[in-house]
Amino acid sequence: MPNYLSIDFQEILLQPALVYEEGLRFFRGVGLMNNTLRQLAKDLDEQNIPYSVIDEVALNQHGYRRFTEDIDVLMTSEGLQNFSEKLMGRGYRPAFEGAARKFRATVENIPVEIIIAGEFPGDGKPKSIVFPNPADNFLNIDGIKTITLTKLIELKIASGMTGAGRRKDLADVQELIKVRGLEASVADQLDSSVRAMYLELHGELAQARTQTSSPDRDA
Repeated sequence: MPNYLSIDFQEILLQPALVYEEGLRFFRGVGLMNNTLRQLAKDLDEQNIPYSVIDEVALNQHGYRRFTEDIDVLMTSEGLQNFSEKLMGRGYRPAFEGAARKFRATVENIPVEIIIAGEFPGDGKPKSIVFPNPADNFLNIDGIKTITLTKLIELKIASGMTGAGRRKDLADVQELIKVRGLEASVADQLDSSVRAMYLELHGELAQARTQTSSPDRDA
């Protein structure tokens, strides 16, 4: 088997054995994705560009271990402009000709996608939940600015409720509830438009635990 460290990330994804090996390294914090994430955070901080990681990377940062094939970063429009002006050709390149928000880290060839603050999750239509200003909604977790847990939950539920083919976002919230041991009272911290869905997801898990522990359940 070839040394996967000599192959870029996109080539790794084409070979199941190498994906498995990279996944193990990722969960130990020493994979190509980890290296790119740390370098990206360093570059953005050095250029004073506000950001926070979201989606799968944020799930990992908050304790739900899940392999990912790209890095989603929340920025303002100004931040994206600064990123394009200051970092293009200095470790990053457009993913394809004319790409405005999709880039590749040059060394590892890992996709980086920029989401703009003020846009709407899911179907993209106006709603009470928007992608927030990253400067106001982040936690520093292991040196990476990460969207807060409650904002991540809000965005995931809003996406799962309105985005076609995005039901997995609701499953992600359930995994966060399990991994973090979140209480039903977390709903009080969420936007009113997603509280009922959070409670429904929380209640499903509570019901499943009750059924599993019942001595009278079917074998």
